[in-house]
Amino acid sequence: MTSLRSRRAMTAIAGLTVAAFALSSCASTEETDAGSDSAGSSGDSASSEPIELTILVDAQETAVQTIEGLGSAFTAQNPNITIELETRPGGDEGDNIVKTRLATDEMTDIFWYNPGALLQALNPSQTLVDLSGEDFMSRVSESFIAGVSDEEGIYGVPGATAMAGGILYNKPIYEELGLSVPLTWDEFMANNAVIEAAGYDPVIQTHGESWSSQLLVLADYHNVEQQQPGWADEFTANEANIASTPAALQGFERLEEVYEAGYMNDDAATATFSDGLSKLALGEGAHYPMLTAVIPDLAAVDGGDVEDIGFFAQPGDSADSNGLTVWLATALYVPQTTEGAQREAALQFLDFVVSADGCDAITEAVGQQGPYFVSDCTSVDENLASPIRDMFPYFEREATTPALEFLSPVKGPALPQITAAVGTGQYSALEGAELYDEDVKKQAQQLGLEGW
Repeated sequence: MTSLRSRRAMTAIAGLTVAAFALSSCASTEETDAGSDSAGSSGDSASSEPIELTILVDAQETAVQTIEGLGSAFTAQNPNITIELETRPGGDEGDNIVKTRLATDEMTDIFWYNPGALLQALNPSQTLVDLSGEDFMSRVSESFIAGVSDEEGIYGVPGATAMAGGILYNKPIYEELGLSVPLTWDEFMANNAVIEAAGYDPVIQTHGESWSSQLLVLADYHNVEQQQPGWADEFTANEANIASTPAALQGFERLEEVYEAGYMNDDAATATFSDGLSKLALGEGAHYPMLTAVIPDLAAVDGGDVEDIGFFAQPGDSADSNGLTVWLATALYVPQTTEGAQREAALQFLDFVVSADGCDAITEAVGQQGPYFVSDCTSVDENLASPIRDMFPYFEREATTPALEFLSPVKGPALPQITAAVGTGQYSALEGAELYDEDVKKQAQQLGLEGW
């Protein structure tokens, strides 16, 4: 599946390595009665006997640091439990390792893996522990649960913060022109007209790197769900496609509308992601449709100030349904091969991960890059960058929807090229949607999905 990422995304280390570390000594634990052996809260260990939990994690630096931070904090509260960390490469090689280890009953006690489409390929009801009966799942947001569940159960907890797709905007330009954050697409386009008249580029586009061309389509999915709830299921079953579904077609139409109105920067066809960040940060353009994952890149622009940048959800037709399309955090899962005391300890670890202490451990390890999908972790740190702070109100009022790729396994690889072509006038919105429907069909057939 093609995924959006900033240039800061790190290349995974090739090959499977083992980075075993004892996060706390287990040599001096006290014995207790067998009757106390239960999977309680994170402060009460699953057993007084020494237990070693193994966790398989993506070798990306932030993923390793996250699990190390969680493990250190967890074993500080549960000194009889130690953690052994194993790493795997990312990408297709890492996916194959996960699938192979599950198929051969050689998976670690816990593993770190994607939610959404990639999870469904693991046949979770047959391979993973169902967490729907665990009390701690009540602390996990419904928007995240949608990406780690099927009709049979719920399988994962969030191991990181959310990111979102929407519109980064230059606050000084808004202040100069007396503009307000738009809640509808009509208001957004009206703002663009004012911005253009003032001599700024209303909407920055960077089709020179096609991956960045997708946002006006992908970030519109919250608006699709508001008009047609459950559309992702129809799409997955080939009961609906984009070109013939007005709500789904709108993302392509909005990209076309911005182009035809002349609101893009003159060099949109060749501009790069780095160019786009500079234009926004230095006040040459007002809006940049983008993922919040790029905030660290934005903060690094010479001469810019990340506090001059805000963020809002891509508007739809109605202010009443205004909300945010979110990209779900990587999740932690327990395979069904983890049994007995190991399973109890693993569930206790997941309980800790979705607690306030768990969120604090992640923040201390890698910083907070967005809202947590955990009800006990809703406070807003005023030291967070301005665009990240702007994400929180959507989560507080539960106005969020997972991106389509977390609700359906169907995503064609040619979307970046198609959206770049629509955004440069080579295809109409309808032509682009029809091309993408054909691309999706090929992908669904390759995946062996029913109905295709």
